[in-house]
Amino acid sequence: MAFRSKEMVKKIMKKIGGEKNLNPGVKESLKKSLPESKVVMSRAHRGIYAGRHIQFGNQVSEKGGNKTRRNWKPNVQEKRLFSYILDRHIRVKVTTHALRCIDKAGGIDEYLLKTPYKKMDTEMGLLWKSKIEKMYQELGNMEVVFFPQEEENKLAEEFKDMIIEQRVVRRDARRIAYGWSPKVAQIEEASEDGEANHHEELVANS
Repeated sequence: MAFRSKEMVKKIMKKIGGEKNLNPGVKESLKKSLPESKVVMSRAHRGIYAGRHIQFGNQVSEKGGNKTRRNWKPNVQEKRLFSYILDRHIRVKVTTHALRCIDKAGGIDEYLLKTPYKKMDTEMGLLWKSKIEKMYQELGNMEVVFFPQEEENKLAEEFKDMIIEQRVVRRDARRIAYGWSPKVAQIEEASEDGEANHHEELVANS
């Protein structure tokens, strides 16, 4: 299915919040990288295919050498990839070649940042690349604040109290749902002691 690069750029600009929210060079690089027309399979617009699309050729028989037209479709998988910039999982359809490229780059964020626009030949790939670049720029403009040691200790104590309150709420909910018995109480105390020791070890190591 053929598409026009101008229409794709307009769609991407609309989805990410308009042209004003982008860097000055992003729109120009999009226009330069995308050709005026290109044949891309329609389902590739909904995933990251890394240049792998449907291919056409001939199937040649062994005995008579007869040729029959056939096609080869890419191996597409639906995966949940974690993005550190977005701080959540992204459910996307990717090819096995794209997965190898993502692993080699070090993650979905690094792959989108390092891959040039001319290789992002799908609408979803261009959209995620623009979003990641926009958020990466916002993170770069943020100020980093370091807390004194006293405030860090205070935050650690508050975090510990919050964890204890969460344990009490979960314990009460389990007792209401499953009933209460001395054996269950022993199991809960053992699990809480194990969680407390693990948390103390993490605080000591940090």
